[in-house]
Amino acid sequence: MCTRAMESDCRIPMACLRPRILALHALFWGLVSLRVFGAALLSDEKAAVTVTKAVTAPCWQLEEFVVAKECSACEGLQLKTIPACSQTGFVEKINCTKSNRDEYKSCRSTKMEEHLFWKFEGAMLALTVVFAILVVARQLSLDRQASDKVRRQIESI
Repeated sequence: MCTRAMESDCRIPMACLRPRILALHALFWGLVSLRVFGAALLSDEKAAVTVTKAVTAPCWQLEEFVVAKECSACEGLQLKTIPACSQTGFVEKINCTKSNRDEYKSCRSTKMEEHLFWKFEGAMLALTVVFAILVVARQLSLDRQASDKVRRQIESI
């Protein structure tokens, strides 16, 4: 408990009661609570989906399989007829060993991975250039302000 000698330690500082600070706190705690409640809802949905998947799971999730055809790009008709094509645009044909069924499984090709890698590298290079230009511009601005301040101080003498 607070005593009279330390009464100022018990009060909320006035800086914390500014509207901007309060709005930031409300936003932060709103996002935290949204994340917590969203995670709880998603776990309930995932539990329901897991029960559904157990009934209709593809054979390659339940048993051993052999790749019959390597990962390749889906073509026009395959995109419409094979559901696995819609996930990545690439599929591989597999043969399940126990049930001896042929199914398609979505996959990621090396071409696609390489394309995504270079796209990421390009984006990072572009951001590097943008932020380097911003740093140089800010430094020039600060240098100009400092020289103006020194000039004004010298003129005032």
